[in-house]
Amino acid sequence: MVRPTSVTPGLLQVLKSILEKEGPKSLFRGLGPNLVGVAPSRAVYFACYSKAKEQFNGIFVPNSNIVHIFSAGSAAFVTNSLMNPIWMVKTRMQLERKIRGSKQMNTLQCARYIYQTEGIRGFYRGLTASYAGISETIICFAIYESLKKYLKEGPLASSTSGTEKNSTSFFGLMAAAALSKGCASCIAYPHEVIRTRLREEGTKYKSFIQTARLVFREEGYLAFYRGLSAQLIRQIPNTAIVLSTYELIVYLLEDRVQ
Repeated sequence: MVRPTSVTPGLLQVLKSILEKEGPKSLFRGLGPNLVGVAPSRAVYFACYSKAKEQFNGIFVPNSNIVHIFSAGSAAFVTNSLMNPIWMVKTRMQLERKIRGSKQMNTLQCARYIYQTEGIRGFYRGLTASYAGISETIICFAIYESLKKYLKEGPLASSTSGTEKNSTSFFGLMAAAALSKGCASCIAYPHEVIRTRLREEGTKYKSFIQTARLVFREEGYLAFYRGLSAQLIRQIPNTAIVLSTYELIVYLLEDRVQ
């Protein structure tokens, strides 16, 4: 069994290495496709999630955990299937190694290169790992919906009123979203490592199971949690802002209708 001989560098060490070898601009690789994809992916996800909740509420006990699980899973499946090509381009740009001062590919050049070298199928590398990552979305929304229900029915909600209640609810939802995403990311993070390996160009990684076995055999189980700290720093505030903003918009729209 092969194990790495050197210690895995930490977040600050990796940051320092990128700045020294490739310059500050390298920290923003893949920003283009990320900006292009983030808005439509959120729109698709929440539209599918809301529609799925309506459908599953008619089948199961309304607003139960099973409804939230099936709704989150369905929405994540549709979103991952549609948006994988954009995230593939983003990841490939982030993994591109370059010497400081040399010109890197832009979004269109990267997409064209993937198509020329790997065809249409190249844009769907790592999709199986994304499907495995649906578990993260399910865990996140199951915890979030439970916490949201507690915030609505808990003692804090009944002891406040008016503007104070709205403010407390908003920040409470932010905290609930942050906690939910933190828990879900820690539990389901290995799929992120496997997906990134699958999206690398010219590697020995071919499929989800084969990659998981290879990483475990050559690097040990801790390799599945490389980059977790960076993921948490990125995802927790992101999810807290997105979910609380979504709830605020839904609240304002419902208030206007009434």
